[in-house]
Amino acid sequence: MGLTTLLYLYALCVSFLLGPGLGAASECTFPPLIDATQSELQTGLRLGCFTSADLVRAYIARIHEINSKLNPVLEVNPEAMEIAEQLDLERQQGTTRGPLHGLPILVKDLIATDDRMETTAGSYALVGTKVPADATVVANLRKSGAIILGKTSLSEWANTRSTNSSNGWNAVGGQTYAAYYEEQDPSGSSSGSAVSADLGLAFAALGTETVGSIILPAEKSNIVGIKPTVGLTSRYMVVPVSEHLDTIGPMARTVRDAALVLQVIAGQDASDNYTSSSPFQGALPKYIAACDMRGLHGKRIGIPRNVLSALPRRYYRSAGPVLSSFERAVGSIRNAGAIIVEDANFTAYESYLQTQLPQLVIAADMLSGFSAYLAGLTSNHNKLRGLEDIRNYTRNSAEEDYPSRNTELWDLAIAAGLNNSSPTFWPIYQQSLFFGEEGGLLGALSRHNLDAVVLPSSLASDIPGIIGTPIITVPFDSFPANASVEYNGRGDLVDAAPGIPLGISFLGPKWSEESLIAMAYAFEQRTAARGRLQRVVEPLVELEDVVG
Repeated sequence: MGLTTLLYLYALCVSFLLGPGLGAASECTFPPLIDATQSELQTGLRLGCFTSADLVRAYIARIHEINSKLNPVLEVNPEAMEIAEQLDLERQQGTTRGPLHGLPILVKDLIATDDRMETTAGSYALVGTKVPADATVVANLRKSGAIILGKTSLSEWANTRSTNSSNGWNAVGGQTYAAYYEEQDPSGSSSGSAVSADLGLAFAALGTETVGSIILPAEKSNIVGIKPTVGLTSRYMVVPVSEHLDTIGPMARTVRDAALVLQVIAGQDASDNYTSSSPFQGALPKYIAACDMRGLHGKRIGIPRNVLSALPRRYYRSAGPVLSSFERAVGSIRNAGAIIVEDANFTAYESYLQTQLPQLVIAADMLSGFSAYLAGLTSNHNKLRGLEDIRNYTRNSAEEDYPSRNTELWDLAIAAGLNNSSPTFWPIYQQSLFFGEEGGLLGALSRHNLDAVVLPSSLASDIPGIIGTPIITVPFDSFPANASVEYNGRGDLVDAAPGIPLGISFLGPKWSEESLIAMAYAFEQRTAARGRLQRVVEPLVELEDVVG
């Protein structure tokens, strides 16, 4: 036996006696969980500095710490530690399933998990129901080695119930708040997912979007949100709002980490025929590889000035800070080598602001979708068959805060009497598409030969929602110290105030996620905005508090 072999065996013995990672102790660091990236976490796991079980312990401690203040998590998975220990064992045996192996992820409580957790949409109407299977996106995460850590809070029934409720409120969990101002509106409906990702209560989270439910809360919590093309990610076993508009996407602290999650959850699924329209046919783009510092260089980026002019009417009375921030963002995009194309307007935008056609599409889809979801449950002890049953339950349950929070959106949908198999539905849907196609985003992209359109995130979601096109929001700024304090319509949450985050959104045609990720990454890396903002609440528990 040669000297080299003896030295090698000696090193193996020392490594075994010291235990995993201790031989590399000088290399170990514990990244602050509020900013920890996939790369940092996987490095620590690979070196044995900490385990996935340690991560679960730390994240659960942080959840308990924050839930008493901001209430973003409805339920922690009672099997999370057991799953983490199994994944640690696989790692010790030399097997990892992929880049998410052993990383805890939270999912919005519209997304079904076939385990010991509930899937309630935030309503007592669904407490105790049983689903036949994991949602496909959850199954994909599990297969990749991610740990489903728990369920996040949301606006009840994804903001489809009331005209006078508040973002982030649901009967099961109460009110969720964001972290940058006292009683801050978290926006909705993926409120808890956004707050959880921001505060490092998990590596990342999943949200759902019909119109704005990923992009708007991601902006308010200073994180990255990707709303994918409808059909890129499966909606199977996700409580539906609109068959034509719903999509599932990642919410994370960086563009790269959001891209990693998207890579795992995207793909075709026989249980959702919308995914059959994907042009990728089993060979998805490499979304992580798209993260390139030169992602904006030479890109033609359009500014729809007529959409910007609607900001005071649509969202903020004091629009000045938002518009000033947006102009600075455009300057950064130009400095990154992009070609800015002014007045790339949505020509039917004023007409869109006056029409009810998109709302009719959602209402018709909701009537059909709720019935189909309820019919697919394996246990439905409240015997709910459709929207009228859900409304009746809500009105007669003291826990649902009715009539303080009304059921007017449901009332209007039921009164319209239109479902998406009605003969009159298809013409309405086709007319609605015009506001996103020729009269909206797609017309602007085509007329001006654009790679993307950029907007303040508060204005980004509605037109892409109509036509199912993708959006990415990236942190950029916050309301200045002299900003006015504005409340939501109910008067119980602060919607605008000094320090509340502002984001920038990149909008593109269907299936353009790869290109949008490149642009968003280049913008994020150039501006490095997320770390500049200050929260009023942060968790204190860190990895080093639980390791060992």
